[in-house]
Formats: sequence, C-alpha cells, structure tokens
Amino acid sequence: MQIIPIHFEKEIEPSDDISDIILKSEKLRDGDIVVVAQKIISKQEGRLIDLSTVIPSLLAEGISSQYHKDPKITELILSESKRIVRMKNGILIVETNQGFICANAGIDESNVREGYATLLPVNSDVSAQKIRKNIFEQSNKNVAVIISDTFGRPFRMGQTNHAIGVSGLNPILDYVGTLDSFNKVLRVTAIAIADELTSASELVMGKSLKCPIVIIRDYLFKPEDHSVDELIRPEHEDLFR
Repeated sequence: MQIIPIHFEKEIEPSDDISDIILKSEKLRDGDIVVVAQKIISKQEGRLIDLSTVIPSLLAEGISSQYHKDPKITELILSESKRIVRMKNGILIVETNQGFICANAGIDESNVREGYATLLPVNSDVSAQKIRKNIFEQSNKNVAVIISDTFGRPFRMGQTNHAIGVSGLNPILDYVGTLDSFNKVLRVTAIAIADELTSASELVMGKSLKCPIVIIRDYLFKPEDHSVDELIRPEHEDLFR
C-alpha cells in the first residue's frame, strides 16, 4: 500500500475546486482512495468564522468563566452541538449536530488566520460525494473519497485521524461469520477501515507540512455507497454515554 502526498501552498478559498486541485497533481489513478483534511473542506465550503462577528449568549459566558475559555468559541461550540456530554478541565465533550462525539464540536483555530475559527462541514458525506463525482466527470477515474479530522480518544493518550465523511467504500470491514486461523467462527469483529486509512494518511499529512490531501494506492476495496454514520455507535449500544 502506498500513501502519496499532494502538497500545495495556496490558501483554499470558497471559489476553489478541490477535485481540480487533486487532478492537477497528475498523481491520481483509477481505484485510488483520496483522503482530504477537514480543514480545507471547511474553508472551501465557507465554514470559516470571523470571531469578531460572534455574540456570546449568557450560557456561553457562564461556561467560559468557569472553564477559562473564550466565550465566542464556547458560543460556536454550543451552536454546533446537539448536547453537552461532559465538561471538565476546560474541555467540552459534545455530540455535534452531525452526530460525532468529540471535543469542542470540532471547532479549530489552528492553520487559520488570527481571529478566525473553522467549523466542521455541515455534511461531510455530501462533501466527499461531490469530490468523487467531480473527479469521475472530469477524468473518468473511479475513486473513493474520505474526509478526515483529528479526534482524541477515551482511555488513550494522543489524537488520531478519524473519518468524518466517506464516499465510494464501506467504512467498516465486517469479518462476522468468517473463520479465524483456527477455524473458529468470528462473531463480533468489524474493523473500522476508514478510520485506519485516515490514521495512516496523517503520518504523511502532518500538521504543518502543507499536505492536506493524500492518495492511498493499492488498498483493495469494493466500490460501494455508504455513510460515515455507520461508524457512529448507536447510543443504546454505547456504554460510556
């Protein structure tokens, strides 16, 4: 399996076509998987917020004073969340409007100019579908697309990249019903391959290498229509909510 970086210096604007940037790299082949960092998707889709325009609510002011946070960031977190799951040590763990459980609703001030923050895409599956469709229409190349973001993990130190949007592949490789090496039937094993692919891609992307897109080649997958929602554990099965 290969992980091929696409570097570019240009700051992404809403008028840019990310699929065009990928194709102009002249690195893409039929059957590749394209992993795109959430940050450039958010910038391209106009999810870059000028913090000077944000007016904090009384709730945001109260939470911020208790947890030493910027009330404008707290207001954005609240507006991008269905509910607060936990609050401790200055961190708000929330369920986002998209259904993800993560810190601070995925709102990020890194790799943007001072006084701005990015929000998660409204629907990253749709974002991935648009890029995949445009690539096929412009080049006749059939690829899969994954949108990635960096999340923390309960019980483990450090962050890893996770899939927050998919198009063209099943995000889960289900082994249930198959045999292990001792001919025992597997009953519960299902591997989150979309998350594993995005974690591998982050080793090439980095955080300051100006590489927000990578191509994963020679990973065998079946082209299928699926949603990132399949990676989200239903609340009735979640032992920690």
